[in-house]
This record gives sequence, structure tokens and C-alpha cells, in this order.
Amino acid sequence: MSTPDAPQSGFTPFVPEDTDLPELTFRAVALGVLMAIVLGAANAYLGMRAGLTVAATFPAAVVAMAALRALGGSVLEENISRTTASVGEALVAGAIFTIPAFVISGVWDELRYWESTAIMLVGGLLGVLFIIVLRRTMVVEADLPFPESVAAAELVKAGQGGQTGAKYVFQAMGLAALWELVKNSNGVQIVSSSATTFVNLGRSTIEMLGQQVNYVGGFIMQSPAASPALVGVGFIVGPAIASTLFAGAVMGWLLLVPLGLFLNPSLAAQATDTTALIDLSTEVWLKQVRPLAVGTMIVAAFYTLFKLRTALVEGIGRAFTDIKSARSGSGAVTRLNLDLDFTKVGFGIMAMSVPVAGLYWYFSQSLPGALVLTVVMMILGFLFSAVAGYLVGLLGSSNNPISGLTLSTLLIAAVLMVGMGITGPGGILGVLGVAGIVCCAAGIAGDMLQDLKVGHILGGTPWKMELAEIIGVCIAAMVLIWPMIAMDRVYEIGSAELPAPQAGLMALMAQGIVGGDMAWPLVVTGMFLALGLILINSPSPMLIAVGMYLPFGSTSAIFVGGLMAWMLSRSLTARGADAAQVTRATNTGVLLSSGFIAGEALMAVLLAFVVLGGSAFGVDQVLPRIAESALLGALVFVVLYYMLVNVPLSASDSDSTLQPPR
Repeated sequence: MSTPDAPQSGFTPFVPEDTDLPELTFRAVALGVLMAIVLGAANAYLGMRAGLTVAATFPAAVVAMAALRALGGSVLEENISRTTASVGEALVAGAIFTIPAFVISGVWDELRYWESTAIMLVGGLLGVLFIIVLRRTMVVEADLPFPESVAAAELVKAGQGGQTGAKYVFQAMGLAALWELVKNSNGVQIVSSSATTFVNLGRSTIEMLGQQVNYVGGFIMQSPAASPALVGVGFIVGPAIASTLFAGAVMGWLLLVPLGLFLNPSLAAQATDTTALIDLSTEVWLKQVRPLAVGTMIVAAFYTLFKLRTALVEGIGRAFTDIKSARSGSGAVTRLNLDLDFTKVGFGIMAMSVPVAGLYWYFSQSLPGALVLTVVMMILGFLFSAVAGYLVGLLGSSNNPISGLTLSTLLIAAVLMVGMGITGPGGILGVLGVAGIVCCAAGIAGDMLQDLKVGHILGGTPWKMELAEIIGVCIAAMVLIWPMIAMDRVYEIGSAELPAPQAGLMALMAQGIVGGDMAWPLVVTGMFLALGLILINSPSPMLIAVGMYLPFGSTSAIFVGGLMAWMLSRSLTARGADAAQVTRATNTGVLLSSGFIAGEALMAVLLAFVVLGGSAFGVDQVLPRIAESALLGALVFVVLYYMLVNVPLSASDSDSTLQPPR
């Protein structure tokens, strides 16, 4: 084991150093791996549908407390389970931002198991190994707030009194799963997710260059998707982020789509009824608005990194100095400061470069190209893992801009490939391979550093947590591609049901630079749109671009969730709630929302496997489809309002729910 300095003076962990509590046990790791797969599959669906993922630390902590409490487990075992469980969400976040790009770009016909698993496994392991080297400086020495780590640790401390809040998670999961069963077209469908119509503003005649041209005016109007998961996402991210995302939807669907329809009079002339106008508007969004949104995302991603330039420079500087400072430690060898041996970790990093090079050789079909890509990946992977960890310490993992870091990597790799003359499908495959491994490494690195900080506060043993992360990465990488494959075959990646916006961005950039196939006029126009948003100091141009890229029903449902969070906040203020009551209400709402996300997503994944199983036996529709009532579907918003506003308000006045942080 490595022996860095003892923890900073004045710090007292929740569990003392000389404890004999069990920690790295089989049941703790097994529960963590199971949760990693379940929560990872849920976040894979959520990320490809909504363009956002939700940190798994909080629901994982609650479920671990409930399950291990029943088995007589210790708080350190709960810490190991939570640490292992959150690997799934982090790994799949890196995967869904990049691996679907292989399909969207056309270099793969469908997701491939072995290649995808290799990307996740290599990237995830490198992320773990990089962060082992960085742990002491960032977790123990650095003066970083780690907001989500502190919140998760306080949640665990509060739960030691016996009330874990697990009932909220499981009740919400059951409700959302049942709703998805009757809403999904592959389930026992009774309700429809949303209703769509075209608001026709009539035809106009305008004289252009001496000619009378007939134009069609109007826009698609779609109700919010009746999705507990999307509403839950909106509740968790809050009204500010939900409103910004919805602003992008308004700009895309109620401004740019009608504008595109109006400026295509020859196409609009062929649309003679409502159905044809809806189809044409959807095609304008798919083929014209989304490439424009990608251009906005490109500039917005680099602008986000520019705003974080001070933190990025500090993170890179810390990455260069940490190995030296870690080796210079002379503190006593205690349980609280033992990492896995740095020498073995260093050899592990060097050994991982071999499968990385082999993977890139397989993709690019060029040995020199593979060697260059390997060097680029190892350098940028380490630096961006350090940066991702540093930003998690500042902002929390839910706000970690790993897609922006990955886009930077992709552009560097793409320019190198073009410079070496490696273009076409091989070049695109190689560039996307680099992006996939770096994104998985950065995702795992940020998540792991957050988990190590929670463990540091609770009194966990670092090397045991690191080993649990390695086990979790190995198993999750081999399993989590299967839900993604099933969802691709049933719902189709890149469709309105699974738009996968970040992967679409990566695909378009790889195609445009390496493959030479990009709608540059639309992309450049989107870049100028981003510049305009930046000049007026718009909140998060990236979120606005993602809102333009996503279906209107999805973003409006997230907006409804943000409104419910705002209503809860206003109600608490009107009641004169104190800090403890606000904390109890917020914790309850977040746990219910987490349950909604997990329940709906897991049922959608399960139904995808049911469809694939039926196809294997020649059955097209396994479960009966009864009706598609959008009116019945709208009733779920009444239930969601009750559960996300009324239930948390009641919980705020009760001592039987989660206690406030101490």
C-alpha cells in the first residue's frame, strides 16, 4: 500500500481510525455491483433520451443503508456499496456521450458488444488508476468544497438513526414502472405520452424578386411528455436549469422550425393536411435545426471551458505535481491514509497503454495512427481526469462538463488524423475511440473522487474503496452495453425517442473533420447563434443548444418538473419553514425523483428486452396494446404534483423522515 501524509489536523472522521467494523465484504461489493448495473442502465436510458444524467450517489446511499441495515451491515459496508454502485452511472455517462456516435455517424450499423465493452473497460480502469494517484492532494489537502460529497455524507450520517428514506425511492420506482408499462408502445399500452397537433397560421403571399411566392405559416404544438422520469429530472436540476433548457426548446421548435417551414415554400406547398405539415416540421427539425444546434453546442462547450479556465489550469498543474507530492509523504501508516501501491498503479497505467494501442489499431487500421492516438489519449486522459476530479470538487459531479472535455479531445485527435492522412471510416473510428476512452476515464475519475471524499468524511479506508471501484468498473463494463444494445434495436439511437444529443455532436464533428461530411452552413450559423447568446450573457448556451436538439415533449416535461420544484420552494417560504424543514422537504423530493427516474427507465429497458425476446420467437407484439389516450396520460401530472409538492411539504413537518444534516 502507498503511505501518504496523514489527514489534515483538526479533521475527525465519522468512524474513528481504530474501528473494527467490517468494510470490504462480499455482500457490500455484491450489492454495490448490482446497484451499479441497475442505476447504470437507468442513466443510459435517461442520458440518451434527455441529454442529462443524474448522480447515483444519493439513491445508492439510501438503498445501501436500507439493504445492509436489514442484514446488520456497518456504515463502512454501506460506504463500499455506495462507492461501487455509483460506478455504473459514471461509466455509462461516458459511454452514452460517445459510443452511440459510432451508430449515428454510420461507421457502425448497430452497437457492437466487444468494441463497446473494451472502450468502457479500458477507459474506466484508466480513470480509476489516474485518480488513485491524485486522491491525497485533491481529497485531503486541497481546499475544495465538494458540495455533493458533503451532502451525501450528511445523508448517510442522518440515516444512521434508522430512517433511511428508502420507502420514498421504492414507492416512486413502483409507480413510475407501472406507468411506463401502460404508456410504452411495447407494453400494455393504455395511455399516450403526449398529444401533437399543428397550429396553422394560414398561407401568405410575398413578392420576392418580382415573383409572387406562397408561404405556409404555423408550428407544431406538443404537450409535455407524461414521463415521471423527465419530471423527476426537472425537479432535481431545479427551475433555473429546467427553464434554460426549455428556452432552447422554445427557440428551436417555436422559432426555428416555423421559420424553416416558412422558408421552404416548395416543400410546404406539397403539405396539404395537418399530418403532412407535422411530418414536414419534424423533418425540418431533424435535418436543419439539429445541425444548427450542434454548431451552438460546439461554441458553447468551449465557452464553458473558457469560463472555467482558472480551475482548469489549477487542475492541470495539480495533476503534474501530485505524483511528486504523494511520494514525499512521511506520515504514519494508518487505515485512513492507505492507497493502493503507487508503483503497481504506475505499472498498471503503462500496461493499459497496450490494449489502448491495440484498440486504436483495430479501429484506424494504421499502426502509426494508433501509436499517435495512444500517446494523445494517455496524456489527455490523465490531464482531463485530473480536471474532471477538480471540477467535481468545485461543482459536484452533476455539473461536471465532461462532454466539453471530450469534445476538446476529439478535435485534437481529428486534426492529428487528418494531418497524418488517415481519413474516411478508419479515421472516424479512431477519433471516436479516443473520445470514448477519454470520456469514460473522465466520468469515472470525477465520480470516484467524489466517492473518495464521502469515504474520507465517513472514515472509509481508501485502498478498499479503490479496489471496490475497480471491481465495479470491470463488471459494469461487461454488462451495461446490453441495455444500450436493446434500447438501440427497439427505440433506435438518434430517433426522437433516443436523440442522444452529445453523441450526435461527437458524430457530426468526427464526420465533418475526418470524413469531410458536414452541413457547414447550418453548423456555422449555429456557432454565430452561440456567439449572440454569449454576448447577451445568456445562462448556459450549452443547455439552450441541448434544448433545441431534444424533442419538445421531453424538454417541456423537464420544465414542468422544474416548476414543481419552484412551487415546493415557494410553499416552504410561505409557511416560514426553517432550514431543517427545507432540508427534509428537499431530500424527500430528490429521493422521490430518483425513484421516478429509476422505475421508468428500468421498465423501458425491460420492455426492450421483452421485444427482443419476442422477435427471437417471431412474435412482433408480445404484450397487448389497448389504447393511446393522451387525455388519460395527462392525469399523471396530478399524481406527480401531489408526490413532489404535497408529500415533501408533509415530510418537512415530520420527524420520521430524513433528518437535516448535522
